[in-house]
This record gives sequence, C-alpha cells and structure tokens, in this order.
Amino acid sequence: MNPARLAARRRVQFLGCLIAAGWAAAFPLVSDLPNQRLWGALAAPAYALAGLLCLTLPRRIAPRAAAATALIGAVLVPLALLALEGRHQSEVMVVERSAHLLLTTGSPYLPHPVVVTDYNPYLPAMSLFGMPRALVGSGNPVAQLVGDARIWFALAFVVCLLASWRLLRPTRDRAPLLPLAVLTASPLIALALVVGGVDLPLIGVCCLAMALAERDRTIGAGLVLAMACTLKWTAWPALPVAVLLLWRLYGRRPAARAGLTALGAGLVVIVPAALARADALREQVVRFPLGLTAIQTPAGSPLPGKVLAGFGPTGHSVSLALMTIGGLGVAIWLLARPPVSAIAAADLLAAGLTIAFMLAPAGRFGYLALPSVLVIWPRLAARRWSARPPVPAGCLLARPEAVLPRR
Repeated sequence: MNPARLAARRRVQFLGCLIAAGWAAAFPLVSDLPNQRLWGALAAPAYALAGLLCLTLPRRIAPRAAAATALIGAVLVPLALLALEGRHQSEVMVVERSAHLLLTTGSPYLPHPVVVTDYNPYLPAMSLFGMPRALVGSGNPVAQLVGDARIWFALAFVVCLLASWRLLRPTRDRAPLLPLAVLTASPLIALALVVGGVDLPLIGVCCLAMALAERDRTIGAGLVLAMACTLKWTAWPALPVAVLLLWRLYGRRPAARAGLTALGAGLVVIVPAALARADALREQVVRFPLGLTAIQTPAGSPLPGKVLAGFGPTGHSVSLALMTIGGLGVAIWLLARPPVSAIAAADLLAAGLTIAFMLAPAGRFGYLALPSVLVIWPRLAARRWSARPPVPAGCLLARPEAVLPRR
C-alpha cells in the first residue's frame, strides 16, 4: 500500500497520536533530566489533543489541524521556554563554545580538557551552528532565542528535508509541509530538537546527499557529503554509499567527481583544525566517543555495546570488535549489491549506522533517529515502500557500466 494512503487513515493517525502521547507522558515519571520532564509534560497533552482532532474534525482539515497542534505543543512551546531560560543539554553549550573558541583561538577545541563538558566530540563544521551565539551573545530575550544553536540545527534539518523531497517526488502535486510537520512533531524528532538537536543537521544532509546522488547532481552531492563528513565522523559511511549509488546509476566519472569534491572540501575544513591542534582533535573527536579517554563520555543507553563495555576492558574490546565486524558486513553487502535508488542507498546507510550505534561502547537511543529518518523520509517523498531499483542490480565487480543512461 502507498505510504501516503496508509497515513491518511483516521485510525492510523489516532493510533500514532496515542502512542506519541504515551511515550511523552512517560518522561515526567521516569526521566531524571528536568528538560526532558518539561518536554513530556507539554508534549503529552498536545499529542492527545491532536489525536482527538484526527477523530472529530472533517477529513479535509483534520490532519493539518492535528499536525499543527502537535508541532506547537511538542516543539515550539517547549523549545521557546527552554531557549529563553538558557536550558539545554550539554552538547548545545559545547557547540556554542566551539564557535567562540574558533573565532578567538583558531581552533574549536580546548587544549587541555579537564571535565566531561570540556570535550568537543564534533568535527570543525559543527561550530558553524554556534556562530549565531558567538555573534549576537545572550544579552536580551531576542538574542537568547536567535543565538540558540538548536534553532539553527532545526533550520538545517528542515531545509535539507525540503530539498530532498523536491528532488525525489515523482510529481509536483504534493507539498511536503504536512509530512514534514508530522515528522518534526513526532517524539522521534521533537524531543531531540527541544533539548539538544545536535544530530538533526546530520540527518538532513545525509537524506539530501542520497537524493542529489540519485538525480546526478554530482557537485552538489559532493559538497553536501563534505558537510556531513565534517560535522561528525559517524557520517563518513555516507560517502562510499552515495559514491557507489552515482557509479551504479551514471558511471565512474560522476562518481569520481562527487567523491573528489567531497574529499577536497572536507579536507579544506578538517586540515586546518588538525594542524592547529592535532592531539586535541584526535583525543576529543575519536578517542572520547569510543570511551578510550580517562574521562568517559556520558552518552549511554542500555544498548548491547554499552552493556558489553560495562564489563570492563574486555567487554569494551568485544564491543569495538563486534562493531568492526558489523561494519565490514555492511561494506561487503554494499559492494555485492550497490544501491540504484536513493531509497536503497538510505537503507544501506541506515543499516550500517544502526549496527554502529547498537554496538558502540557509548550509544544513545536518540542516535537511532538518524537511521529511522533515512528509512522513512525517502519513501514518503518517492511515494513508495519498495527500495527495489527500476532495473536488476548486479554485482559491482561483475557489472561496472552505468545502469541508467546519462541525461
């Protein structure tokens, strides 16, 4: 069944709102983080009201009214309250501080971190989202709101998803505003956006990169991939996936052009930071997220990798080994069955990232938003469930020519 038709059913809409309300209502009861409890207290009644609107309003206006209600109650109101009070998760402060450091010292990294919040586990491009705070400060309510990095995380997410929708849609008669509002208002995105949001730009640029690759926008794909790969190193698997998608669809030259563009632009961003403070970059961006530093990352959920790491050095090594084996398995799958559509490419990337997040020594449930959106959004845009390509996919080594003719 077409995903749009399934989502248009009243019962499906009501059930989705009911699940979201139950999920949000649990946070004031079980979370020990004040920001999450505030979000749950505001989001739960908003989701419940949205579900009621789905059942009672005329079909023509019910979905839009419900989405607007959820978006206001689960995103806009709690985000505004927390932003005006200067309350957020520590990663927002880290990103905003990194921008200040970049402007004043030339490097986004503190040279000698002492406590966990001194560590900056992000690559240099993430500092761009902290620039508004560094430039406008926080001296008044307007500056407090405009300078908040979460606003710019969310804007990057929205712009990238809108652009990827425009590239993937089969016809021009469907606007993306309702699907985007529903996705953003869902607990999958809303909680992360309100309290932190640091992974939202990564989600957006990964979706956009796959869409650009499918449409043979090689330079654009390369630049977007460079952006992804200079935000967090967890985005690096997106580069070979997108390059192989281009290679499979259009041939070696477009793939090489996109890959070289991504590598060149990425090096322009990373090399200066590496030359300025190579030790700090290696310690904070690589060793810290992997749990190899004296100060351990606070990231954690009862995922398999975190549980294994809890057994000490042996468990930590087993976690890293399993993550490596899983990554190799996905790489072999990618080479044996290279993607020939944005949906297939996003699925492959989502599978690899899910394995990495599940088996990493320090992982959070929130990280799974990235693979979830990679699976959902291209299907909504393309209006089909199937990731099957329009022509049979062959083995990379057996069929190196392009599948589709050049336009």
